[in-house]
Amino acid sequence: MTTDPLVVFTPSGKRGRVPAGTTVLAAARRLGVDLDSVCGGRGICSKCQVTPGKGAFSKHGVTVAEDALGPWNAVEQRYDDKRGLKPGRRLGCQAEIHGDVVLDVPPESQVHRQVVRKAAAVRAITMDPATRLYLVEVAEPDMHEPSGDLERLNAALADQWGVGPVTAPLSVLTQLQPVLRQGGWQATVAVHAPPGQPARLIDLWPGFYEGGLYGLAVDLGSTTVAAHLCDLSDGRVLASAGIMNPQIRFGEDLMSRVSYAMMNPGGAVEMTAAVQEALATLAAEIAAEAQVDARAVVETVVVCNPVMHHLLLGIDPVELGQAPFALATSGALNLAATDLGLSTINPAARAYLLPCIAGHVGADAAAVALSEAPGKSEDLVLVVDVGTNAEILLGDRTRVLACSSPTGPAFEGAQISSGQRAAPGAIDAVRIDPATKEPRFRVIGCDLWSDDPGFAAATAESGITGICGSGIIEAVAEMRMAGLVDASGLIGSAAQTGTDRSLPEGRTHAYLLHDGGADGPRITVTQGDIRAIQLAKSALYAGARLLMDERAVDKVDRVVLAGAFGAHISPLHAMVLGMIPDVPLAKVTSAGNAAGTGARIALLNAASRTEIEATVREIVKVETAIEPRFQEHFVAANALPHASDPFPELAREVTLPHVAFNAGGEDGGRRRRRRG
Repeated sequence: MTTDPLVVFTPSGKRGRVPAGTTVLAAARRLGVDLDSVCGGRGICSKCQVTPGKGAFSKHGVTVAEDALGPWNAVEQRYDDKRGLKPGRRLGCQAEIHGDVVLDVPPESQVHRQVVRKAAAVRAITMDPATRLYLVEVAEPDMHEPSGDLERLNAALADQWGVGPVTAPLSVLTQLQPVLRQGGWQATVAVHAPPGQPARLIDLWPGFYEGGLYGLAVDLGSTTVAAHLCDLSDGRVLASAGIMNPQIRFGEDLMSRVSYAMMNPGGAVEMTAAVQEALATLAAEIAAEAQVDARAVVETVVVCNPVMHHLLLGIDPVELGQAPFALATSGALNLAATDLGLSTINPAARAYLLPCIAGHVGADAAAVALSEAPGKSEDLVLVVDVGTNAEILLGDRTRVLACSSPTGPAFEGAQISSGQRAAPGAIDAVRIDPATKEPRFRVIGCDLWSDDPGFAAATAESGITGICGSGIIEAVAEMRMAGLVDASGLIGSAAQTGTDRSLPEGRTHAYLLHDGGADGPRITVTQGDIRAIQLAKSALYAGARLLMDERAVDKVDRVVLAGAFGAHISPLHAMVLGMIPDVPLAKVTSAGNAAGTGARIALLNAASRTEIEATVREIVKVETAIEPRFQEHFVAANALPHASDPFPELAREVTLPHVAFNAGGEDGGRRRRRRG
C-alpha cells in the first residue's frame, strides 16, 4: 500500500497527507494554510508562490527528494517569461505534490500577511481587508435555463470561491453585461464583504485585472485632516497627506462650531458641505500623488470626534452642545462613500466609521483604543491623544475609562502669536541656556541647530517662518527651566531675568526667540502664548486626573502620548509644563498618530472592526463637562508644572528655578517655594 505524500507548510507548521498529484494550492486549502490566490488556480496572478525545501528536515521528520514536486510546466514558464519568478519559487496552483515535501509560504503569498508599521510603534497588522479581488468564470446564458448575468455571477462566486451572494448597486449592474462579454465570460470582481454585513459587488473588469485595490484611512480632526492611501493587498502606505480642516473658519474649537450651527440657520449644512468637499479633494490629490487610478480606491475608513462625526454625516450637532450630549447614533456605520461626499474615488466605494464611545468621546478615541489596546495592558496606562479636543484613556485588563478634554488648538500652533502648522521653516525644537538665557532651535526640514555652522545656508530656502505645536511646548518649558517664566506662568522683565531678550510688551513681557530682521519674521513667545499653553495643558491634566480619581489612584504606571505630533513631544518638556502626570521619563512613550493607526488597522483588517465595536461597549465614559472636580483640577493645573501635585520623578531630572515675577518690583518680588 502506497502512502500518500506528507506535505509540511512553513511558517504555519500545518501538515498533512494528500493524494499524489494534488496541487500545492489545493493542498493548502485542504489543510487550512494561508496561501493567497486571486485567479483561482489559473496561473495568472502569481499570488500563490511557494518555495520548496530541499534535503533533510529533522525538525519535521521529512527528507525532500528532488522530484517531490512535479516538473516545471508550460504555465509557469509562460509566467516566468512574462513577469519573472524568483529563483526556486513555484506557482502553487501549478506545482503538483508527488513526494514528501516542505513548502515555505513567503509573506507576499499569505492572505493574512503581517505588515509592520514603524509609525505605529512597530505595530504588526494582519492583512484581512473587507474588499478583495476574485477571478471568476461565469456560465454563458442559456435559453433553456434562463437566468440573469448577476445570478450566474453569484453561482460562479459560490462555486469557485465560496463567496457571496453579492448585491450590485445600479452603477455596477449597468456594467455587468458588457464586461462579461468583453472578457469572454471571465471577469475579475471586487467584492466588499465585511463581517456581519451583506456582500456587495464594488466593481468588475473583463478578464484578469492586474491593477490593485486601495483604501483610504482618514483621521478627521477639528484642526487638521490626515489621510493615508493604503494598498489593500499588502498594507503599504503609498501616500499620506494632510490639510487644515476648512471648518476652522466657522470656529476653532468644537463648541464654537456647535454654537455656529445653533445661531445660524443652515450653519450645520454649510459646515458639512465644507468638510465633505475637502475630503473629496484630499482623496483625489492623494491618489494622484501615488499615481493610483481613483477608480481603484474602493474603500475608506474615517475616525473623528463626535461633532466632526455628525457634521461629516450631515447631522445637526446641536444636541452635542448641551447635556446630556446625546449622539444621533453611537454605533459603527457602514455607508456608501458617496454619502460622505467622496465622489472622487470609485463610485461604488464603501465607507466605515468606527463607533463613538459617548457624546464627547468619539470614533477617534475608539481608534486610539484599537491601536494602543489599553484594555490588554498588564499595568495601568494613560493614553493621551493630544489635539484640539484631547481624548484620554486610562486602563488595564480590569477596566478602561475614557474622557475628552477641550484643550483648544494651542498645542497645534493655533492661537499662538508666531504659531503655524508643522511645515518646513517652523521651529519645532528649542533649547535655552539657563546661564546666558540664549536660545537655540531647530526648524522642520533641517537637522542642524541654529548655532551650528551652516544653519543659515541650510534654511535659506525655507526661511524661519514661525513656531509649531512641539516648538511652543518646548519653548515654554525651556523658559520655565531657564528662569524666564515663573511657576504662575509670568514672563520676567529684562532686569528680573538678566537678559535683554525679555522685551516689554504693554503691561507684560515677551521673550525674543528669533529676530529675522529685514529678511524674516520676528518670533517671540508672548505672555498671551504662555496663557494659551497653560489653558490647554490644564484641561489635559485635569481630564487625566478625573480618570485617576475614578480609579482611586494618584499615580499611573506609564503614559503614551498620541496625536498628529505626539511623536514630536519631548516627555521632559511635557512634564515640566505639567501636561501629563508625574511618571519616570522612561515610562513616557510616543505612539504617533494613534487614531490614524487605528483607522489603518480597521481598513486593513476587517475582523478588527468587530473587535473595536465590542471593546467600545466595555469602556466607561467620564463626562468632564459635568464633573465638579474638573474645574478644581483645572485651576490647580494652571501652575507650571502644578500648584499642589508633587512631581518627584520630574525633580529627579531637573531642578526648577525658584523665581516669582509678580508686580512687586524688578527684583522678582517674594520668592515662592517650588512645589514639585
